[in-house]
Amino acid sequence: MTFTPVRRASAPAATNAAIRVVLSDDECLFRASLRQLLGVPPQVIRDVYGVDVGPGFEVVGEAGTGEDTVRVVEATRPDILLLDLSMPRMSGLEALRELVKHQDTMRTILLAGTIDRQHLLTAVYLGVRGVLLKDVTTELLFEAMISVVAGQHWLDRTLIADLLEGVRPLIESSTAAGGSRSYGLTAREREVLSMVVAGYSNKDIARACSVSEQTIKHHLTRMLSKMGASNRVELAMLAARHGLVSSETLPAADAPPSLPVASIPALAARR
Repeated sequence: MTFTPVRRASAPAATNAAIRVVLSDDECLFRASLRQLLGVPPQVIRDVYGVDVGPGFEVVGEAGTGEDTVRVVEATRPDILLLDLSMPRMSGLEALRELVKHQDTMRTILLAGTIDRQHLLTAVYLGVRGVLLKDVTTELLFEAMISVVAGQHWLDRTLIADLLEGVRPLIESSTAAGGSRSYGLTAREREVLSMVVAGYSNKDIARACSVSEQTIKHHLTRMLSKMGASNRVELAMLAARHGLVSSETLPAADAPPSLPVASIPALAARR
């Protein structure tokens, strides 16, 4: 999978300490590869991959089972947990349930060879900040880690369709219940929001609304402020939770979208 984000990720400027990481995977060779990768000097990462990781990473613990993951996280309190979805005896999601109380201080990125829609939605519900397939490029792994530490979300773009289809029933049930919260959005802002949920890029939204791309950016800035969201992912989740988007505005479940679906990294970057 190859994809170039809209902007380069950079480490949060608020700390000079290395980002503390726990590696959780039942494959020893995979953990060893991650450990070596995260041990590369920050300057080399900047020069080779174009990603600013600040002072870099420090692997503070490793685990090969779900049970060990819980114990290691409890003992080390890392900044990031790189968590394998499929592990023996206790899966990554089961371990995540045991670690919910740490989600305010620890960012979790779920790693998976493959992941079905239900597991994806469960992972999001349990508070993961990122979901990556294991064939992800090194560059995107670094960018995902820096992004989640900065409070953003990151999703492998091949999983976008599953996330949108999973969110659709939430939107429909919330709309049917009539319990929506308007956030003071204008009619045009709600129109833009529906296209954000559907995954359209700023360029495509501007074309559909017959306005400039800069105008769409202004709409998004106001919407982020009104709804208290930090990026497009959170806008979409709030829209689902409060029934702000009618299901009729979303692409049909059995048809491809008429416009290209943007990736979650790009959604978080575009303001």
